[in-house]
Amino acid sequence: MIFCITPNPALDITMVVPDFTLAQVQRSRHTVVAAGGKGINVARAIQNLGGEPICGGFLGGHTGDRIVDLMHDEDLPHVWTFIKAETRTCCIVADTTSGKATVINDYGPTVSDADWEHFIHDVKHTAEGKSCICFSGSLPPGSPMDQFVGLVRDLSTIGHTIWVDTSGKSLQAMIGIPGIGIKVNDDEAGAILGRTLATPDDCAGAAAEFVQHGASGVAITLGARGAVYADPHGAWLAVPPAVKVMDAVGSGDSFLAGLVVGITRPMPGNEALAYATAAGTANAMSVGGGAFTRAEFESVLVETQVTRLS
Repeated sequence: MIFCITPNPALDITMVVPDFTLAQVQRSRHTVVAAGGKGINVARAIQNLGGEPICGGFLGGHTGDRIVDLMHDEDLPHVWTFIKAETRTCCIVADTTSGKATVINDYGPTVSDADWEHFIHDVKHTAEGKSCICFSGSLPPGSPMDQFVGLVRDLSTIGHTIWVDTSGKSLQAMIGIPGIGIKVNDDEAGAILGRTLATPDDCAGAAAEFVQHGASGVAITLGARGAVYADPHGAWLAVPPAVKVMDAVGSGDSFLAGLVVGITRPMPGNEALAYATAAGTANAMSVGGGAFTRAEFESVLVETQVTRLS
């Protein structure tokens, strides 16, 4: 079972508006309301790939209750740390004509030190016996970075397989923790290293640097151009086939789902990268984070090309 932790989950409201134009009155073709946040998207995609996820994180208020109901409807297992503050709502406008999306993310509730103490206890308890732990997305306002880093470090020290997908200060703090896997996009990796990653070879070099600093593996996504993965055994580039993009929101989360499913089966790095890239691409073919079908995934997987870079 894979433990998918979303410190800052959301109720995602996705409105499908073909030919969306700013500053005009328009009507949605249809609206999708779903439990959201990066870790929940990861869990949904893991389930679609035949894996067994369980979700956790902070949840509170009427919005939190709605998320619990939606997850029951999807049969997504979950163990939440409940707080008094209201869980955030995020709004997404998916233009299925252009394949582009406009996303408005709320900051989320402010959490207290006591909330974090309960969260750490809940995570460590739920993590027992899990094959992999994923930390995905932003931290709620007020979150103590030292406690977040300490939690990840503690779980890594006792032997858990951990993957982290975050950004900014949270990502910077993760770089120094040995033994964890890191999933980022090319812009995020470039910001950490202070340079532009323009090519797959640039990304492979960046991933290798993170591995040299102690990461067990590093995946750098490049959007429609594919993704690079590096571990102590080498580096590879995966390129997916061209597809009609409906909504790319959640594609990075689906990529991580495919990667950890592949790694925990276990697959070698190049095969896990192909699995991840196919999952991320399949996600873009439909509306909703992690909401692709197994048939869509399989159709992309057979056409995904992997080459060794080093």
